[in-house]
Amino acid sequence: MTINECGPTETPDDIDIDALRERYAAERAKRLRPEGSKQYVELEDDFAGYYEVDPHTPVTPRDPIVEDIDVAVLGGGFAGLLSAVHLKKAGVDDVRIMELGGDFGGVWYWNRYPGIQCDNESYCYIPLLEELGYMPTKKFADGAEIYEHCRNIGKHFGLYDAAIFSTQVRDMHWDDELARWRISTNRGDDIRARFVVLGSGPFHRPKLPGIPGIKDFKGHSFHSSRWDYEYTGGDTTGGLHKLADKRVALVGTGATGVQLVPYLGRDAKHLYVFQRTPSSVDVRNNAPTDPEWVKTLQPGWQKERQRNFHAWTFEGMALGQPDLVCDFWTELGRNTAARVMALEDPGSMTPEQFMAIREEEDYKVMERLRRRVDELVDDPETAEALKPYYRFLCKRPCSNDEYLQTFNRPNVTLVDVSASKGVERATEKGLVANGVEYEVDCIIYASGFEITTEISRRYSIDAIEGRDGLSLYDYWRDGYKTLHGMTSRGFPNQFFTGFTQVGISANIAANYELQGEHIAYIIAEALKRGATVVEPSQEAQDEWCRTIRETAIDNSAFDAQCTPGYYNNEGGGGGEGIRSHLGEPYGPGFYAFGELLKQWRDKGDLDGLVLRT
Repeated sequence: MTINECGPTETPDDIDIDALRERYAAERAKRLRPEGSKQYVELEDDFAGYYEVDPHTPVTPRDPIVEDIDVAVLGGGFAGLLSAVHLKKAGVDDVRIMELGGDFGGVWYWNRYPGIQCDNESYCYIPLLEELGYMPTKKFADGAEIYEHCRNIGKHFGLYDAAIFSTQVRDMHWDDELARWRISTNRGDDIRARFVVLGSGPFHRPKLPGIPGIKDFKGHSFHSSRWDYEYTGGDTTGGLHKLADKRVALVGTGATGVQLVPYLGRDAKHLYVFQRTPSSVDVRNNAPTDPEWVKTLQPGWQKERQRNFHAWTFEGMALGQPDLVCDFWTELGRNTAARVMALEDPGSMTPEQFMAIREEEDYKVMERLRRRVDELVDDPETAEALKPYYRFLCKRPCSNDEYLQTFNRPNVTLVDVSASKGVERATEKGLVANGVEYEVDCIIYASGFEITTEISRRYSIDAIEGRDGLSLYDYWRDGYKTLHGMTSRGFPNQFFTGFTQVGISANIAANYELQGEHIAYIIAEALKRGATVVEPSQEAQDEWCRTIRETAIDNSAFDAQCTPGYYNNEGGGGGEGIRSHLGEPYGPGFYAFGELLKQWRDKGDLDGLVLRT
């Protein structure tokens, strides 16, 4: 076996891991809030406009739609698109995608803030590249490019013909007499669907920080996923000229905030960046796609690359394989592999030895990133506040070649709110932090999405009721109950995408493609066999839940030591406990899960499903 061609990166050796462990624990404790994820404001009632208002597409009046259809797919992002694509491929043509936005794209439709890009490699992330004959223009594609690709998927597979846009599903319930789901919307529609696929994705519903007095602010405000270019001027490439005389507060320094800061810092009269937890920010080096490299690619290259990326990130390392992606996501795997290969007998390494090596390399990578802050930020106090003290993958890793340097500008102020666990309060004129009122004209909330909050908050549907009025939110309140993570007993003909009880890929689009293919197979088979109802048997569902528990890799100790954030449900406060953003994963992994599903389909007997004609 040989070390991959990319090779390990140079990291500091002069670190005190015991001291860092103590520092990490202290930094975590400093930010942990007793209310956990309940600290965030749900976007309903007075706050509904932060979610429901579409700044991109005017809502065109129309008559209510009353009809019977075979399949309703809820959501027009990658999850919904890929589900619909596989339904079409399986011969199911009567498919309607229902979407709140005015077009396909999901997260890429809504998020059009300045500087938005894919923050992991485009060649892996963007689905169906080979099928559509498209190659991203650079390693980290711009949001506009990904949005256009989503639209092209819709055109290529004829999904626009039956799509319902600018429409929010309000509630849905199972009508046992009709053997259909009754779907009602904010447009007065009554859609009676034989099957429903929930494809809303984890990043579709924004949330706001629960800042006391948040409604008191008299200036302008919006969430980063509903960018207001009427107010700022410019577009996704920048040029926010209307901010030249404006004082702007940005709340949040996660992946979105890191991309935003260089643009706001360049154009605003003054920018105040309110930070509770710093992100780790590595070199981006966003290179254009090399046409000579493209010529070397063989059919099947994208799935091979996705699997390689998964191996170097989620599986820890991939000895004997080159690191095809070779960036900040795969660095820890490369460095660990180099250490393993330096052992006298790598084959005799125990799992405990491997984890010890990986942990040490984790501390070194994070120390390298902290020292990068010192190299780029002039003011020592600001630099110290920008340093991330937690394990790699405790918070989403970022990369940017301008973010840290922006804090050297005289019109940019970092406001560290870690000591008070967030902004203290809002006033008519601005925000108060550390006892100081910062008067601003505009507040931009880059505060993320409902990802690990309660299930009823994550879905934007008021009620999902199965047989006998059973609420999905109640049924899943204490944990998922599914067969293969995609269907639940008591909720006939309903299918789920996302992070439930499934194998998890390092690349979210690969998850959606695998799930979409499997769901489409079941629906197509049910229709072929003349079934009006399909759902898991109680025995099959119970067995899958046991399989999930028995094969689970216990990451609770890792999650518990992480700084609070959406990755670990804000550290488990509010009585909710630690809850991973990855749901309850199938322990053997994504590709083992894919093989399990393939074998299940190849048997052809729909084992574990109950069909009613």
